[in-house]
Formats: sequence, structure tokens, C-alpha cells
Amino acid sequence: MSRKTIIAAVVALARAAAGVATAAVVTHQSTRSGTVMLRKTNLGKVLVTKSGLTLYLFMADKQKGKSACYGQCASFWPPLLSAKKPTAGTGVKAALLGTIKRKNGTKQVTYKGHPLYRFKLDKSAGQTKGEGQDFYGGKWYGVNSAGTAVKHAAGGGGGTTTSPYTTTTSPYPGY
Repeated sequence: MSRKTIIAAVVALARAAAGVATAAVVTHQSTRSGTVMLRKTNLGKVLVTKSGLTLYLFMADKQKGKSACYGQCASFWPPLLSAKKPTAGTGVKAALLGTIKRKNGTKQVTYKGHPLYRFKLDKSAGQTKGEGQDFYGGKWYGVNSAGTAVKHAAGGGGGTTTSPYTTTTSPYPGY
């Protein structure tokens, strides 16, 4: 084999590996560990993933057993997915855990019938940046161990203003 052929093969292999890695990142955007735990946050004790990321319910999920969050919504609010029966950590009631089938056939974890989601901008354990957000047709709230929404005002930037108008900054494109 010529040197050019070997280099071309190595480059093609590297590109293919990068494509597989990218696909893996997108696939694992939704948390696949079905373990739900309880953690103290600035909202009080709320449901979290095994890695401590806050779980939210979506008030637009009005039809029992169905998620209303797909497409761009699910890219900002990844559903908590589990191939197996979800497990309850300390303080979480196993009887309230369940799953629903999403349009693509994956199983989304529910708690007291509410499909559970993470928020893309919560980057570390205990963050609650999604609390009270109003996007994609409904509000998002952390969930307590009873399976109800923990309703607190959405976090603000702080500071004082003398303007009678409110300016809102959105993490979502086009809003």
C-alpha cells in the first residue's frame, strides 16, 4: 500500500470514529439510568437522577401516560429514560415510579404518573435552573417525594431596577 492510501484510510477511520462518538453523545443526552433519588436543593428536597441532576415535571403533560415534550423541547428538557424498571433511592417511593412509552419506543420514567425530565442548563448536582421556566407550552417544576410540583419563582439575575418594564433573557433560541 502506498503512504497516501494509508493516510487516507487513517483519516477515514478517524472521521468514522468521530461520527460514532457524536452519535453516542446525542443518544445519551437523555439520562438512561432509571434510578431516582431525593436530594436537598434550594427548592427543598426534590427528585434527582443518580448523578444528582434535578428532575422536573412539565405542566403541559396533561394526558396521563403521554409526554408532550418532543423535538426541540426534548433537546432542552431531556427525558429520564430507562430500559429496565426504574429504581427508587432513599426517600423515593418505589410504588410511585413507573414508565411510559415515548413515540420512538423508549421508556420514560414517571413519578406519580408525571413523566420526568432533566434541564439542559443544569450542569451539576443540585442546580435548579429549570424551576418555574415557562417554555414549550407549559411551566416546569421540580418534583418532591410526594410526586407534586415544587412551585418557586424562577431564578433571576438579582439587582435593582427603576424601570417599570421587565426584560427576560431566554436560554431557548427564538424566544
